[in-house]
Amino acid sequence: MELLGKILVRKLDEFQLKGKIVETEAYYGKEDPASRARKGKLPHCELMWSDPGKAFIYMVHGNWLLNVVAFPRGIPGAVLIRAIEPLEGIELMMKNRKSKDIKNLTNGPGKLTQALKITNKLNGIDLTSKQSELRIETNIAQEKIEIERSFRINVSQDMKEPLRFYIKNNPFVSKIF
Repeated sequence: MELLGKILVRKLDEFQLKGKIVETEAYYGKEDPASRARKGKLPHCELMWSDPGKAFIYMVHGNWLLNVVAFPRGIPGAVLIRAIEPLEGIELMMKNRKSKDIKNLTNGPGKLTQALKITNKLNGIDLTSKQSELRIETNIAQEKIEIERSFRINVSQDMKEPLRFYIKNNPFVSKIF
């Protein structure tokens, strides 16, 4: 929830691609049936136990998904970035996605990683460092946002509490319920 409204920045050579984070989903440890950490500290999800602010990137259905490690070291948990509102470098995002439809450019976790050319090569990168080629920055616009929540999308076994958060009425959110 705290990531909503922040700016995701991707540096590609001399270009900067930017988007406002408008939708996220939280994932916890062993008690969360939809979490990568549910089976313990296995090599493919070891980053969930690392320092907060690290990128945890993995593939699902042929798409890379970007997560932010969200709990203190040793406690597994991450937040999936589900959608961003494109702000800067939109033409390059469209080229990367082979799409001219701005509303569907980054409105899903696989779409946004394609648009920003995010792959597992960035797995483990520090998203809090100003020098990182992928980082999250505070939104200097500081606009007031209203947050909605729902259950996570495409999760067969979910927690009892809704763990999907999104900016109300934002047209770049992946799905509205």
